[in-house]
Amino acid sequence: MQDVVQMQKTVIVVGAGPAGLMAAEGICAAGHRVHVYDAKPSACRKFLLAGVGGMNITHSEAYPEFIQRYYDKADWLDASIRQFDADALQDWIHGLGVETFVGTSGRVFPKDMKAAPLLRHWLKRLRESGVEFHMRHKMTSMKKNHLTFDHNGETVEVQADAVVLAMGGASWPKLGSDGAWQSTLQDNGVTVAPLQSANCGFYSEWSEHLQAKFAGSPLKNVSFTFIFDDGTNVTKKGECIVTKDGMEGSLIYAFSKYLRDGINASGESSLVIDLLPLHSEAQVAKKLSNTKPKESFAKYLKRTLGISGVKAALLHESFPKEAFQTPETLARCLKAVPVRFYKTKAIEEAISSAGGVTESSVDSTLMLNAIPGVFCAGEMLDWEAPTGGYLLTACFATGHVAAKGVCAFLADRENQ
Repeated sequence: MQDVVQMQKTVIVVGAGPAGLMAAEGICAAGHRVHVYDAKPSACRKFLLAGVGGMNITHSEAYPEFIQRYYDKADWLDASIRQFDADALQDWIHGLGVETFVGTSGRVFPKDMKAAPLLRHWLKRLRESGVEFHMRHKMTSMKKNHLTFDHNGETVEVQADAVVLAMGGASWPKLGSDGAWQSTLQDNGVTVAPLQSANCGFYSEWSEHLQAKFAGSPLKNVSFTFIFDDGTNVTKKGECIVTKDGMEGSLIYAFSKYLRDGINASGESSLVIDLLPLHSEAQVAKKLSNTKPKESFAKYLKRTLGISGVKAALLHESFPKEAFQTPETLARCLKAVPVRFYKTKAIEEAISSAGGVTESSVDSTLMLNAIPGVFCAGEMLDWEAPTGGYLLTACFATGHVAAKGVCAFLADRENQ
């Protein structure tokens, strides 16, 4: 027993979201004393908000496809997610006494579709294992393993044998992730890629007619295609909302990285909308050949193809009437409506953020090269992913890896 006491170290985790709590659990399980600090009154506030409409915890697709959802950071995150993948995450949830199921989309949910019961079980287990929580503590500065917090207007200074930073990105700052840590880390010699909106809406320039008549309209049963500079493309089906100044919703979110990168490079970006993705261009042209004398264009579109409302408005936004003279040319337009975007929605309104602590700033255990003994996990790291469970999976996985890194670091120090 005496040897255990001597080996026990103190670790501070900053951030009580999924990544931070996963790190805390792993470190505590190794026998170390863990203190979790968070700026908010309660843990996992963004996690709980994400679970309001149905808690999508991960995704069931095969791993080769799964890991590619992390875009150009797939190779980097592969090392972490392989250690705690979707199957491991589901097993961990089952260990909390929460059952899961796979939806028709392949997404994985807790059986009751709620985040709160899962979190209650988890926090209870963490507290019973000895993890100590310090809420309403906002980190204001850090120098190596010495941290300063503001707690209800009072300054609190602490230090530990190791630190895990899991303070999130900068989306939904009211829930705790405000990105204020960027300057602190940069002052400590850490390279941080600028935080940007991800899984977000975009601004476009609509006509007064579309703004007045169709703002807020759902755009359903369509597909979007983004075409890269080399001619390759990505196509996805789904739905979104046409707003007064652009688009919001799941389908446009799925293209946020591509559109944002295009805007960053040239000031604007675009995609192509197929208003009738279930029909080929030839099939559309054939239906359009069924004309009636003296029928208005609006009635003609609605009768032959069911095109009306916001879909018809988008068609008129992008093409002159001369493009609709023949069934063939009209079919071509309906299958490829171009829409341009010039700006992302504010990061405060985004579901998640891109950017953060760069890959070159950490080692394979997610320890900062510039500050030995300090680790990063979750959305603080420079990666992004679409919705569908990928965001949470990477947060849990990087928290798991950071915990293992902390334990290895402390063991090495003990043996020196």
